[in-house]
Amino acid sequence: MALAGRVRSGISLFKTIAVSDSVSSARSFPSGRPLIPALRDYATASAQKTGNVKVPVALVGESGNFASWLYIAAVKMNSLEKIESDLSELVEAMKTSPIFSQFTKDPSVPRETRLAAIVDVCDKAKFAEPTKNFLSLLAENGKLKTLDVIVKKFMQLTTAHRGDVKVLVTTVMPLPPAEEKELKETLQEIIGEGKKVTVEQKIDPSIYGGLIVEFQQKVLDMSIRTRAQQMERLLREPVDLSNL
Repeated sequence: MALAGRVRSGISLFKTIAVSDSVSSARSFPSGRPLIPALRDYATASAQKTGNVKVPVALVGESGNFASWLYIAAVKMNSLEKIESDLSELVEAMKTSPIFSQFTKDPSVPRETRLAAIVDVCDKAKFAEPTKNFLSLLAENGKLKTLDVIVKKFMQLTTAHRGDVKVLVTTVMPLPPAEEKELKETLQEIIGEGKKVTVEQKIDPSIYGGLIVEFQQKVLDMSIRTRAQQMERLLREPVDLSNL
């Protein structure tokens, strides 16, 4: 119960963490690039009229905006699962093929070559048309180099869409099964019913002890390292003797 107690004691800290509640659709894109209107059209053009689509998690940065545009288009086209499957397959291919991975990141590859290669890959892999169109946009605008980051953020959105919550727990050593189960049950109570909690463990000896829990852009830091840093700052503050 000690682990769950530590987590519960830090819940109040979540209220003080500022989380952006909206996604700026064009703010982070380089101005003047044809990718901006192309992505706008891509995200809004759909034969199926579903009205406005909101992203389940606010993402920031250029890659976050790319992922958000793709998510909106995928939902409107009712192709979310297929696009997710296509991109997972592509990322796996990048991991297993150093040549292909290097190709996507090499700025010296001519735009026409990048585009033709991506179209060929999509056709041979039988990717959905929305996947092919999106990857073609990235290839044409030299953004394939950030594809792995974009896909990772897109997966964040699809996971949240399904009601799944991925929790990253950082400790100095792996949690025993019993403590992991206890932590998962506690987080399930915090997050609420109707959502599936998945715990991913990360080992980081530099935190010295304790744990760091991250989920839904929130961070609960109960590590010894952070406590030591807080204590150090407190000790460095000048002492006011006037009230003694």
